[in-house]
Amino acid sequence: MGFGIERRSCYYYVLICVFMILACLISANTLHITDPSINTSSSSSSTSMKYWRKNKKPILRQSECNVFEGSWVYDETNYPLYDSSLCPHIRKEFDCLKYGRSDLHYLKYRWQPSTCDLPRFDGKDFLMRNKGKKIMFIGDSLSLNNWQSLSCLLHAAVPHSNIIEYTNGSTTTVTFQDYGVSVMLFNSPYLVDIEVEEIGRVMKLDSIKNGDTWKQMDILIFNTWLWWYRQGIKQPWDYILEGEKTLKDMDRMVAFRKALTTWGGWVDSDVDPLKTKVFFQGISPSHYNGTEWNEAGVTNCGKETEPIKGSTYPSGLPPASLVLKQVLGTIKKPIYLLDITTLSQLRKDAHPSSYNAFKGMDCTHWCVAGLPDTWNQLLYSFLI
Repeated sequence: MGFGIERRSCYYYVLICVFMILACLISANTLHITDPSINTSSSSSSTSMKYWRKNKKPILRQSECNVFEGSWVYDETNYPLYDSSLCPHIRKEFDCLKYGRSDLHYLKYRWQPSTCDLPRFDGKDFLMRNKGKKIMFIGDSLSLNNWQSLSCLLHAAVPHSNIIEYTNGSTTTVTFQDYGVSVMLFNSPYLVDIEVEEIGRVMKLDSIKNGDTWKQMDILIFNTWLWWYRQGIKQPWDYILEGEKTLKDMDRMVAFRKALTTWGGWVDSDVDPLKTKVFFQGISPSHYNGTEWNEAGVTNCGKETEPIKGSTYPSGLPPASLVLKQVLGTIKKPIYLLDITTLSQLRKDAHPSSYNAFKGMDCTHWCVAGLPDTWNQLLYSFLI
């Protein structure tokens, strides 16, 4: 009799366990159905980045969307992302509105990837996510262009925040004190060192002494290319040192590759990927040769008011872009390429042209506000 009671108790216990298991399964299934943003796949590799579905939920699958492939869409409602007249950080080279540009369509274009949407840049979210961090742009005047854009985007989000700007040697810093975020610019057009010696100014293709400063940062955005073919008084070096050989000059593309290789070696040896995230800003194009976009005889961007339609640039990628990708492919540690070349090639309308303080024809840099805001929107999409 006692045995029968024990057996019934055992049955009851088993039934209770079965009911509990079923309840858990039903609850989990319901959660899966009501929250489609949950990603049940394995986590992505370091080369992955986020894209947004219609419900604005990010998922990690680089293979599902290349944000650098797409076209420019006119968006009068949502662009520009800020009023450049209210930004105190724009230099006179890039302040196109201040210096008389009246055709404002260039401000209204939004980059639309072919198979997904980019998240809209959210300055407050950017500051909160990077609270207490140091972000450094390193390179030439196109890094300056990019740095000023990010400074304006963040200023527009928190215009009444405590913001200070100061310069110390090669570094200019804008600090958003309420968030402890510093956005810095380090001037280094070649990334490798140029030092004054008895024979003159020597560019050392195997040397990066500024790396001790760079590796202290939390986010690094590198760029170099613009200065590599400069000659005469615009060339800031007299000799090139390659290994033990001192040269008066050499093939500039070869020198560019060697310098990038040195930089890549520095990343692998000195950068701690657990502390520092490394980006490379892709090759930024200029627009002085109309044959590149099928307008023979055009020698600058002065009369350009619209982007090139479609997703491809008629003359294709510049050789420097291919060299850059080859060198990045040899680096062992994680590197994020902001592959802005093609989408920038399509924007022949977005340069300052003559709308700058010097009235010179500039088809190399970019208006702020303008195209660099999209570069930073892409940077933001990697960081969220």
